[in-house]
Amino acid sequence: MLRRLGGVLIALTALLTGITGTTSATAAPTHGERLAHPERDWMGSSVAAHEGTRGKAVKTASRRVVQTPGFDVSNWQGTINWPAAYAKGAKFAYIKATEGTTYKDPYFSSNYTNSYYAGFIRGAYHFATPNTSSGTAQADFFVSHGGGWSKDGQTLPPLLDIEYPDGAACYGLSQSAMRSWIKAFIDRVHTRTGRWATIYTTTDWWTTCTGNTSTFAAHDPLFVARYASTAGTLPAGWPFYTFWQHADSGTFPGDQDYFNGPMSGLRNLANNT
Repeated sequence: MLRRLGGVLIALTALLTGITGTTSATAAPTHGERLAHPERDWMGSSVAAHEGTRGKAVKTASRRVVQTPGFDVSNWQGTINWPAAYAKGAKFAYIKATEGTTYKDPYFSSNYTNSYYAGFIRGAYHFATPNTSSGTAQADFFVSHGGGWSKDGQTLPPLLDIEYPDGAACYGLSQSAMRSWIKAFIDRVHTRTGRWATIYTTTDWWTTCTGNTSTFAAHDPLFVARYASTAGTLPAGWPFYTFWQHADSGTFPGDQDYFNGPMSGLRNLANNT
């Protein structure tokens, strides 16, 4: 119900944006940051509205190798029973930490800590707003408020969530400006944590807003979103996905995800080995 109400509010915001105008396609990010509704943004908050579901979520998705189930959450889910989710089969989670350079998810600390003690391999994610501040500034804010990494066997690489907003499709940036913004974020995270960030996106958004660049495929794990029985065509350069968000509801809290491999591979990713 909360998500349906959020969707209505997002649609109204988009309508008002269309009336009042949006940033030009070549405008640089501004730094007087004003986030529209960070409490209503999560991994996949725009996917169904822009790309549909292509059918209901499937409990057993088409796959060629063993997939390890998990999920992603934000403040939307409130208090989570992490031991219960682990007992049902989920083994990893990505948890919203920040958005822009001002918003910290109020449930992040409890989710991050409680998931750890429940046995999850978990990581933090940042919801990107490239129209509000630079990639470097947002990376710094993210790493300083939950997006760090340690080789403890239970911490996934920091994650950049970059997807359709509710206004201009590409946040008012040209494809070259968007590529530069992402590079600045990725490079800063790597400098500060020693890890290349996971990139969450959809093939459609990536093609539209970056020109389907393959620049980041060499070192950044791909977390692709597609609510269907297969992950479909991937963004350029990535021969396979590392994670796949295959449904926005299901057995576990939040969105339903797969790691593309067994638990041993998930542990290797966490340990950077």
